[in-house]
Amino acid sequence: MPRLIKNGAIVEDHGPEVLDLEQWLEREDRGNRAVVLEPGESLAPLLEHIDEIPLVLVNFPTFMDGRGFSYARELRERGYKGELRAVGHFIRDQLTYLSRCGFDAFQFEDETELEAALPSLADFSEYYQASINQPQPLFRRRDA
Repeated sequence: MPRLIKNGAIVEDHGPEVLDLEQWLEREDRGNRAVVLEPGESLAPLLEHIDEIPLVLVNFPTFMDGRGFSYARELRERGYKGELRAVGHFIRDQLTYLSRCGFDAFQFEDETELEAALPSLADFSEYYQASINQPQPLFRRRDA
């Protein structure tokens, strides 16, 4: 059973069956199945089923490909509440930024990186900018 970081802890993956977008769209019984998004695929087909999808995996083919950040932000802004998992080639220095875009789970290519990567979720104690997980910028939070 693969291990990953989910909600700030290292856990074993007990997720649902994962299908690529084409397979997922072809299924009649897709409500309890996860879907993996590849860079360049459209989110549009998922949006009408956003409340039915328990898990969306976003693949990062290289750590320099930032399209997955945009997928996460858009899914969360459109109301996706399920698990949003980054998979593939990202680096631990990106975990804070990935979580600020809406990811709550991280599946590294190399599971031996999990222990060293976990503290990276707390690399920063404060942020100036607004984000999915903190919608108010710092100057607005100071006034509160």
